[in-house]
Amino acid sequence: MVIEATAEDVKKETGLILVDFYADWCGPCKMLGPIVAQLADETADVKFMKVNVDRDREFAIANRVSSIPTLVLFNNGVEVGRKVGFAPKDALKQWLNEHRNN
Repeated sequence: MVIEATAEDVKKETGLILVDFYADWCGPCKMLGPIVAQLADETADVKFMKVNVDRDREFAIANRVSSIPTLVLFNNGVEVGRKVGFAPKDALKQWLNEHRNN
């Protein structure tokens, strides 16, 4: 499950968290959303959140999000990975697994 989150929601979480920075009007974001939801359903040890950059602009800026979609992987609040733009499910799964195994 992917949780619609705010900056405060993301900041209070611990462990491995994937945050999908998106906007409702963004075509690639709309294509990526279902893939992220599938990964969330298949991955029990990672929390999945999405942040609307139009509603939480300051948090997006603070995380250097200048293009969307942007996926940021946090481990205990520290960024450990970033993907910008659309990517197929297999590529995202591999990227996620590389960070889960570290």
